[in-house]
Amino acid sequence: MTLRFTKMQGAGNDFILIDCLQGLPLPEEALPALARRLCRRRFCVGADQLLLLLPSQRADFRMRILNSDGSEVQMCGNGIRCLARYIWNRGLSHKDTLEIETPAGIIRPQRAGQLVQVDMGPPRLEAQDIPVGLKGRVLGYPLDIPGAGRYLITCVGMGNPHAVVFVDDVEGFPVAQVGPLIERHGLFPERTNVEFVQVLSPRRLKVRVWERGAGQTLACGTGASAAAVAAALRGLAERRLEVELPGGLLKVHWQKADGHVYLSGPAEEVFRAEMEIPDTFHEEKEGQQDV
Repeated sequence: MTLRFTKMQGAGNDFILIDCLQGLPLPEEALPALARRLCRRRFCVGADQLLLLLPSQRADFRMRILNSDGSEVQMCGNGIRCLARYIWNRGLSHKDTLEIETPAGIIRPQRAGQLVQVDMGPPRLEAQDIPVGLKGRVLGYPLDIPGAGRYLITCVGMGNPHAVVFVDDVEGFPVAQVGPLIERHGLFPERTNVEFVQVLSPRRLKVRVWERGAGQTLACGTGASAAAVAAALRGLAERRLEVELPGGLLKVHWQKADGHVYLSGPAEEVFRAEMEIPDTFHEEKEGQQDV
């Protein structure tokens, strides 16, 4: 089977986008294996996530997102900006503001000069809505990680769960060691994304991300949004600021007027390609999938 795809990136957060407007390329049950195969770096194309562009009965289009480990997530801020850029580049819609159906609801990316701005909606701040196994708002909650210390977490839902940790030196912080321990802590019934944040000024944050199901990534749109909301809640930053990530700069504005978070940043097409996929690859053993 010949699989056609487009490689996209937003602030270094990279995606393999498959146009499924005419139907899925493989059976539904094969999609997790496809994501694992295509996203595996050095052995295949390599990406943080697989994006599927689908028709919608409720909006202009629908987006599905599968992590590099094959798990499916509700929302991705950088991913939806890349999806919008693909739609505009292909002339699939001429609307300046799109309505994209996601498991997190209808999300509206719009043109903003050379950037793409996304109305991420209001953040979820109550523990049960994020979800977190606590009550009320989680602001600076002391989370003990056996063998790794105590971390003060602030939890925010941006369509997916986030735990934000403020640190003095984010560059020197052991993200790869602590990130997965927080991600899989029993406090989070659906696991969680983790943001390690250094406040550079009231208008600028420096962030490194451990993404649920993807590991360390160069950027995360929902993570940047969650970090900005957490910093404002803790009185550490203003509601309009810039978020510096390893892959680039994102702009976040948590508006007082409507309570929504607006995320702006780049979205670019890297290349288009096609590759041959064995029709039965998803039936092979895990260790043989990338041969």
